[in-house]
Amino acid sequence: MRDTHDLRRILAPRRLTEVVDIGANPLEDEAPYLAMLRAGRCRVTGFEPQPEAWRRLQQAAGDLERYLPHAVGDGREHTLHVCAWSGFSSIFEPDPAQLALLTDFPRMAQVVERLPVTTTRLDDVPDLGVVDHLKIDVQGAELMIFQAARETLAATTSLQVEVGFHRLYRGQPTFAEVDLELRGQGFVPQGFVTTKTWPLAPHEWADPDEGRARQLVEADVLYVRDLTRLDLLDDEQLRHLALVAAEVYDQVGVARIATDELRRRGAVTA
Repeated sequence: MRDTHDLRRILAPRRLTEVVDIGANPLEDEAPYLAMLRAGRCRVTGFEPQPEAWRRLQQAAGDLERYLPHAVGDGREHTLHVCAWSGFSSIFEPDPAQLALLTDFPRMAQVVERLPVTTTRLDDVPDLGVVDHLKIDVQGAELMIFQAARETLAATTSLQVEVGFHRLYRGQPTFAEVDLELRGQGFVPQGFVTTKTWPLAPHEWADPDEGRARQLVEADVLYVRDLTRLDLLDDEQLRHLALVAAEVYDQVGVARIATDELRRRGAVTA
């Protein structure tokens, strides 16, 4: 596979890649699609229900970004548990017993405020349009969102989801439940983007054996459409699957398979 500039020239996409980011709270990590956005190759629609985080996003937004203050979910009323560290805030209540196993987590996940929120189904967002790539990080609400977004996700070709392996919240669905739902919608896990481990209490960060006392907490996983069923995708879907795979995740194998399918169809000639 040649470099991504050659790939984009070969694929000649008819439009920008459409990215949706649910839980776009700007914490310490850069969005994986940031380079694509800065190059003017994608358009981003972000959702962030926490008012202060939403205001920061709005202030920094460029011409190809829009941010909506919706809490995406199942369309029902829920309670947002606002935590001392905003990255823990969730519609699920933190589980003290599970948090106590992990150093500093009880302090970081302390609930400081409870707010009523009305959630919006992704399928009900007006003028959302096609979603080529979805990034989602919502502290336990992923399964609910996927189940209420089947119409939207029917046209989506890739997604990055943060999934839990250690249940931090009461009633939180973990990786197994999320994986089954996504497989049922035609996605398969392609690889881990990041994994997060944490010291088991009472180990402290400065302990010499801290690195051997860690618990797998969560991971970001890249899912793509089943590569054995590319016949279900149209040409433009294949183009954006290849571009996201190559330009955002450096997954040239996925990009090559999608591009080869386009060649087989006569949709690209190079």
